[in-house]
Amino acid sequence: MKKIQDERLILVNLKNIRITYVIQTVGIIGILGYDLVTKGLDGMRENPLWIVFVLSIVVSAYLSMNVSVDHENNEKSPRKGFFLSLIIVSLVSIVIGILTSLSEGFTFINGVLIGSIMFVCGLIPVIYIFYLRTKRQDSDE
Repeated sequence: MKKIQDERLILVNLKNIRITYVIQTVGIIGILGYDLVTKGLDGMRENPLWIVFVLSIVVSAYLSMNVSVDHENNEKSPRKGFFLSLIIVSLVSIVIGILTSLSEGFTFINGVLIGSIMFVCGLIPVIYIFYLRTKRQDSDE
């Protein structure tokens, strides 16, 4: 099998892949919606398609980050954006942790645990964006 060299054919192939992805996503959402209606929220989350759906959304978001970083202007400092994002993720995690610990039925340990999980989950994309920005900045110089 030969690699496609014609840019028009590559573009058509990418459009076909996009259409296939949309149809697949609509099908997964339809099946999960049916499970939600018939089996409830717990029944829907027990379906293995739930994991496929969440994983595909996460991968799509990370691929979109790469495109959005390439679209940014080069005047921004990656370090400044990293520290600003780090401060925002920290503040959001602290607020969520405090609100969780003040909620009825939760303890201080629950608040710390939820806040820490939120911090790690927010830190991973921040580090990835920083990596993409520094990589792009190094390639531009």
